[in-house]
Amino acid sequence: MTKMNLIAEPGKQEIRVTRVFDAPRDLMFKAYTDPGHISQWWGPRNLTTVIDKMEVKAGGQWRFINRDQQGNEFGFHGVYHAIVSPERIVSTFEFEGTPGHVLLETAVFESLPDGKTRLTVSSVFQSVEDRDAMLNSGMEKGLGETWDRFAELLATLKSASL
Repeated sequence: MTKMNLIAEPGKQEIRVTRVFDAPRDLMFKAYTDPGHISQWWGPRNLTTVIDKMEVKAGGQWRFINRDQQGNEFGFHGVYHAIVSPERIVSTFEFEGTPGHVLLETAVFESLPDGKTRLTVSSVFQSVEDRDAMLNSGMEKGLGETWDRFAELLATLKSASL
């Protein structure tokens, strides 16, 4: 399994995360944008994800709810600004537990040799303080688990399509 690479330069408002997945770009893009697949990979392993809304189109809204084993809910939402299949998604992201701290996220899917795809997600925050708060929240661990789960789903989907 490939390792996730996270770059957060001091004093900048951006986090850039990259990982290579062993799946073709079209399959990855579909798994990333299909509401039927999101709950299988989005979020850490100890949480379940419910898709409240997911309109994958420019101007469309999304809202996901993570639920822990005690029934506590954590909502996230945003708006899709651009969908360029299978290359790029631009959307906003806001954790409902800290309203008003909106970031702009761009996910780029790049085809590589041998049927692999590099996913690069750039998140631009309103301030360095917002960016640092996200980094200090355990985001790296949670995203690592999320992308591990995404790789596992992709392996399953890839096997099913052979």
